[in-house]
Amino acid sequence: MFSATARAAKSLVYVPNTLANTVQVIDPRTFTVIAAFPVGREPQHVVPSWDMKTLWVNSDVGDSMRLIDPRTGKPGAFVQVQDPYNLYFTPNGAHALVMAERLRRIDVVNPQTMALQRSLPVPCHGVNHADFSADLSFFLASCEFSGKLLVIDREATKVVKVINLNGIATPGATSAAEALRMGGPRSNVEPGASSMPQDVRLTPDATRFLVADMLRNGIWVINAKHLSVERFIHTGIGAHGIYPDRGGRRMFVSNRDAGSVSVLDASSLAITATWTIPGGGSPDMGGVTADGSQLWLSGRYNSEVYVLNTTTGALIRRIKVDAGPHGLLVWPQPGSFSLGHTGNTR
Repeated sequence: MFSATARAAKSLVYVPNTLANTVQVIDPRTFTVIAAFPVGREPQHVVPSWDMKTLWVNSDVGDSMRLIDPRTGKPGAFVQVQDPYNLYFTPNGAHALVMAERLRRIDVVNPQTMALQRSLPVPCHGVNHADFSADLSFFLASCEFSGKLLVIDREATKVVKVINLNGIATPGATSAAEALRMGGPRSNVEPGASSMPQDVRLTPDATRFLVADMLRNGIWVINAKHLSVERFIHTGIGAHGIYPDRGGRRMFVSNRDAGSVSVLDASSLAITATWTIPGGGSPDMGGVTADGSQLWLSGRYNSEVYVLNTTTGALIRRIKVDAGPHGLLVWPQPGSFSLGHTGNTR
């Protein structure tokens, strides 16, 4: 299920380190760091281009991206881009979508040169993660610091709808009032916001979007047809990343502050297992290997990377890396084209 371009890529894992301002390259066969190179200030994610020919390192504070050739794993040129916290692509590959978090906008740019074409201002703070509907007609984006979700047309010309998560009761999990009290240490959260939505992923059956909430400590379930909140599922403290397994039967949720991964049945969304990092950890962003046997996650606060067995949840390896690892990319991945983030392909 690899495209011809992806098949030509070296099997490597790329780790952007936000505090060290580096990207480290790991050989997944030996679990060793085989290369490292400097990038712009605060690299957040390593993102495959729509055509999978290039990997882009997004350094938002450094207002830059750096290219990586996936065939060799070697870095290339720097490109100046304003506030590239995350990166997505329109389904036809005509445009790249820069999630300019601090500037409160989505910049539509040339996908090869990253030259600005136009901007879409957004009515919230912290726009950063997204996923597209099954028919690719729109995408759902999270606003981390405002507690809101945005429904945006696929070409990013307008905000179609705003879904406000603030104040919605979440039985069995952190209440809105409790979330507000807990919001002190989360210095970027907008006053009054009681939700902190993070990663967004469409379920394999395409009927629902799942949205991780780091303040409510669980997953919002959004009906993909009616674009309304169905329910909330408590997973663990600091719910952050969401990844489907290779067969589309399970969803893995990384709970960054709990040091655990919640395993959900992809159809019922029942929690079937909780995998805890032995000795503690801070599992953040990553992805599943192409053969589906391993889940790789960055350890955001522990300067390490975790490799988990996707059958048993056992920790296979703990790999030391530079400070602040974040949007780790396992590459290559199956799929015809990339929609962005850390390997969201279709």
